[in-house]
Amino acid sequence: MMIRHSNQVGQAFQPDAGGTEVRLESLTYRSRRAAHVLWATLAAFLVLSCGACQQEMAEQPSYRPLKPSRFFPDGLSARPLVEGTVARGDARLDREFYTGLRGPEAGEAAVDALAGISLPVARTALDEKPYVAAFPFPVTRAVLDRGKERFTIYCAVCHGPLGHGDGVVVQRGFTEPPTYHSDRLRSAPVGYFFDVITRGYGSMPDYAPQVPPRDRWAIVAYLRALQLSQHAPLADLPEPARKAAETELEKPRGDQR
Repeated sequence: MMIRHSNQVGQAFQPDAGGTEVRLESLTYRSRRAAHVLWATLAAFLVLSCGACQQEMAEQPSYRPLKPSRFFPDGLSARPLVEGTVARGDARLDREFYTGLRGPEAGEAAVDALAGISLPVARTALDEKPYVAAFPFPVTRAVLDRGKERFTIYCAVCHGPLGHGDGVVVQRGFTEPPTYHSDRLRSAPVGYFFDVITRGYGSMPDYAPQVPPRDRWAIVAYLRALQLSQHAPLADLPEPARKAAETELEKPRGDQR
């Protein structure tokens, strides 16, 4: 049987005059239909794949802050820093600035501070620790103003506005702290006060988490100003202030106003 091809796209093949009619679809039509099916399948696959990826990204196996974990023995998902980790820009190479101590003990205290450790150590005599005697930076009026602000926020509630140990919580029964104006504390080196703020003393907790090192030094500078304000020799006062103070001192006690 002889078959001839039609010249028109989509027309059927027709046999010659002596054969049986056979109608076949055009090859061109079949190829186009197959292409349409292929593209539709590919599009459906891409749509389903994108949806699956988005679902995986939305439900990652990660922990939200403070979420508990059954993987770690302590049940905490937030892990502590690896021992010896140093934050960028926080190497704390100036040990005296960060500890108030000199020598090997300053190195040990710096390591504790770097690790975020606060140790309530028992206090010994002031001369048994190598406290620094000078401030690690110049004490300016801006430093004193900052120290007064921080002192008022964190210290005055116990120590009182003038450092006499008569703060408002003491008046309500809290342990009375020592006055800053005793001979012992007026002669104490500045590093001692910095160390007490950093590590705590007796019933006083440490304030290292709340008060950064520079602010601790500013508080100590203001504390020194308070001590001087209550024990300033008349000879150290400017002449107008000295004359005014002498006039007040010469008045009978009942007439001082």
